[in-house]
Amino acid sequence: MNNDSNITILKEIAELLNEETEMLPMLKEALGKFLSGTKFDTGWIFLVNHKGKAELIAHENLPDALSYNGCEYLQSGGCWCVSKFRKDELKRASNIIECQRIEAAIEAETGDPQGITHHATVPLQSGQEKFGILNVASKDTVSFTEADLDLLESVAFQLGSAIKRILLVNEQQKIALVQERNRLARDLHDSVNQLLFSVTLTARAGVEMTDDTDIKGTFKEIQNLTQEALNEMRALIWQLRPHGLESGILEAIKVYAEMLGLNIQVNVNGVLQFPSRVEEALFRMAQEALNNVRRHAGVTDVQLFVTVTQTDVLLVVKDEGRGFVVDSHKGLPSIGLQSIRDRAESLGGTADWVSEIGKGTELLIRLPY
Repeated sequence: MNNDSNITILKEIAELLNEETEMLPMLKEALGKFLSGTKFDTGWIFLVNHKGKAELIAHENLPDALSYNGCEYLQSGGCWCVSKFRKDELKRASNIIECQRIEAAIEAETGDPQGITHHATVPLQSGQEKFGILNVASKDTVSFTEADLDLLESVAFQLGSAIKRILLVNEQQKIALVQERNRLARDLHDSVNQLLFSVTLTARAGVEMTDDTDIKGTFKEIQNLTQEALNEMRALIWQLRPHGLESGILEAIKVYAEMLGLNIQVNVNGVLQFPSRVEEALFRMAQEALNNVRRHAGVTDVQLFVTVTQTDVLLVVKDEGRGFVVDSHKGLPSIGLQSIRDRAESLGGTADWVSEIGKGTELLIRLPY
């Protein structure tokens, strides 16, 4: 391709990247546009997390051998490019002499490789921060020219900058969400919470001011109901703005359980060092589990177990309360349980229950980190 064509495709990709706000659609569309405007036939993108785990998150025009069974051979095994990326040895666009993933796909004879035997690779980065790898290949091509690799580096730079921008925007949105939660918590505390407290005091005074048994009973009922509403409101405020999480997730869970009037026994196996998103998700799911114990179990004793491995964290919340029937053919018995499962699955984890009437409930949550 000539320089004018290169400039045109880079300009089109830049315009696309500036418009997109979602990571995965952005990368997929940019990859497709890059392939359609260059000599490269196919491509795929790995994002690599802080632990070095590579995830295939976009691909275009893969041959049958590589797309077989949900891109099985691209998603399994090791390869030179990811290994070099992890070791911080992949500095610029390079030709790959041999690719273990492509070789494994060809040897398995599960589909036509369509002449794809080698690929070029380039890191996706912004400044010193690296996010993943872009791989491209062409039919019957063992290596690419320096001009091809220079073009590949140019588009990789654009992609890296766009990834960084979206990550910064997402972080700003999270900060804005926390600020809005704090504002709502303050408003609830300063208005509704104070009104409920005033009603409780008024009802208590009403009990003392009358000798009429029926009126006294009515005031006591108002006092009890208002106190219950006040407890619910305090729990809601605490969920919006969880004081104590800065002191660690276990301390926050203990404080929340105490506020609900639950006696919690905590058992830990492993070192609690998670990314903030995993820690907050665990805390939110533990909150919902404790809410369920308070509302439905009919007991005040609860056990919490946390087991940390090199790849996963397992959170177990157990009570010996009323229990419920788990029917795999029906939906979950409460919105709270469904929200726990949805939150776990959104992070690539699982949430399951073991429960029986009269024998309690055991919630098991597993999250990768």
